[in-house]
Amino acid sequence: MPAPHELTAVELRDALASGELGAEEVTVHYLERINELNPALGAFLTPTPELAVAEARSADAHRARGKQLGLLHGMPLAHKDLTDVAGVRTTLGSATLVPWTAQEDAPLPAVLRRAGAISLGKTQVPEFGLSSYSENFVGPPARNPRDTRLSPGGSSGGSAAAVAAGLIPFAPGTDGGGSVRIPAAATGLVGLKPNRGRIPSGSGQQDLGQFVVAGPLARNAADAALLLDAMVDEPHYRATGASPAGGTFLAAALRAEGQFRIGVSTRSPFESRLDIRLDPEALQALDAAAAALTGAGHELVDTDLVYDEGYPEAFQVVWTASLAALSLPEGGAERLSDLAAVMRQRALRRTAAELVTAVDVLRTFETETIRQYSAYDMILTPTLGMTPRPVGWYGSDSGGAEDRADEDYARQCLYSPFTSMVNVCGLPAITLPVWDTAAGLPMGVQLIGRPGAEADLLAVAVQLGY
Repeated sequence: MPAPHELTAVELRDALASGELGAEEVTVHYLERINELNPALGAFLTPTPELAVAEARSADAHRARGKQLGLLHGMPLAHKDLTDVAGVRTTLGSATLVPWTAQEDAPLPAVLRRAGAISLGKTQVPEFGLSSYSENFVGPPARNPRDTRLSPGGSSGGSAAAVAAGLIPFAPGTDGGGSVRIPAAATGLVGLKPNRGRIPSGSGQQDLGQFVVAGPLARNAADAALLLDAMVDEPHYRATGASPAGGTFLAAALRAEGQFRIGVSTRSPFESRLDIRLDPEALQALDAAAAALTGAGHELVDTDLVYDEGYPEAFQVVWTASLAALSLPEGGAERLSDLAAVMRQRALRRTAAELVTAVDVLRTFETETIRQYSAYDMILTPTLGMTPRPVGWYGSDSGGAEDRADEDYARQCLYSPFTSMVNVCGLPAITLPVWDTAAGLPMGVQLIGRPGAEADLLAVAVQLGY
């Protein structure tokens, strides 16, 4: 039998459910890989081997007693260090805070624990999840398994690096502006951003802009669908929450049904303020995806999309607004990164009227963009505008803190000019690793679906062999 890390997540789930593999056996195997490979990758910030082995033994005992097994019985995974896991320290990726040890799980880890999953620890993130790269002052930067000189992206960069390197079979991420899709594309994974309201414990309905949703990172679409099924399996108390598709997402993915009218676009709402220039590799990936989709029987058409020129400023205002509510210890502001410090000061200076105006711009943007997208079943874009960036690329030693922060933010927008607009609109989107460059680096494309159409996105991914 192949080693556990050589199995797909679905295959591993079946082996654990049948008893062909034991939970402790699988957990120890992955912990050994973490111990061997993580020092070069920085994917895990806080491995938790003792807790994981104890949970695995409990899972094996549960199975031995003939108890009903959860959907993810014995499946290893990990959580971003932006969320509380019982008995594990939380840092939020910030050296300005005193780490704390949670007494109980946050909602999403609790849901996955009830499904039988076993957490192997916490993964690396940017400070407060603010950036599209996973570097901070708390621990070593997360690095890309394809080339450790490069970043795996962010904010789910540590989790993506862990999945891509076979340290875990899949992982839950969170996506507020591309934080699942960006690292998935940079590391050659499938990354799914669900529809707003789809996942109760990561619904995109708690934060001011209604941006942040939880979603799966996996090596293929079926594995992502399996994790998504577990993530949605809890009571949904919000009236605006989207109900799950008929059956399961895994079944829909494996049926791989549907032919769709797909609009192709390289327009970005950031182009009104930034000179968006796509790397040749991004366009090669788009061409490869278009050819594959056409070959699978889909209709591809050009689009003429128009975006509100007020989007760039409005998005930055709302995206960084929560920094104004940060409670910092004495002297803590001096330990913030330039990006967090500058954006926090700006957030503190803004008036309520300015914030309301920005939210209104984004809500109008949502309505108008979905109206334009409704002419198509899906929209195809590059996921990233550039090849994976070097570790440290976003930083600068020149100018003052404000100049450095503005350059950092601009580089993030240039690198990922197509992702945040999907969060603003609340739509589902998936990134697929359709192209490898001559240097062996992955390049992805993004398919944006109609409201609630995660099952269609997963089905198309399977049609294309992902």
